[in-house]
Amino acid sequence: MITIIDYGMGNLRSVQKAFERVGHEAQISNRTEDIQRADKVVLPGVGAFEDAMAELKRRRLVDPILAAIESGKPFLGICLGLQLLFETSHENGRHEGLGVLGGEVVRFDLPREYTVPHMGWNQLLIRRPSPLYAGLADGTQVYFVHSYYVVPTDRSVIATETDYPDLFCSSIWRDNLFATQFHPEKSQSDGLKMLSNFAGL
Repeated sequence: MITIIDYGMGNLRSVQKAFERVGHEAQISNRTEDIQRADKVVLPGVGAFEDAMAELKRRRLVDPILAAIESGKPFLGICLGLQLLFETSHENGRHEGLGVLGGEVVRFDLPREYTVPHMGWNQLLIRRPSPLYAGLADGTQVYFVHSYYVVPTDRSVIATETDYPDLFCSSIWRDNLFATQFHPEKSQSDGLKMLSNFAGL
């Protein structure tokens, strides 16, 4: 069973429906026991970093999330779910994250002709052959909507980069831990392929 963590932020139903489209049942839950029993765990998210961490703490989900990652079961963070894995975010101040990965979350500082948020389709430049991208080509187009991005301390965790206009980390992979800045569930057939790859791990 795939468990999608519900902490009150994010497009939970669209992620669930995307897994169902590729033939895999997924439940939405904020129950510790459902996270513990899950074969695979997904941490989605849309919104502000500070609010998300506050909700994770209020709902007592921090320890179950860390335990799930430590257990070795496949874990997927999506959008804000990627950013929360890092030590620090500079969104509206300085805020501590889950600290699973070293590094920080910073805002785009771009030339005037580029808009923030970075929103729409952009390509993935594959740096490491993550199982998430099996069967997908370098340059695959995916859907983004974000104003902040992660800067990992250890660059070896970077799975893909994307150009806007400079390169930024658009996904990570370390052992059983996968996370994307883009939205696979909004990225049409290639995004569904990624979710199918994750579900098949």
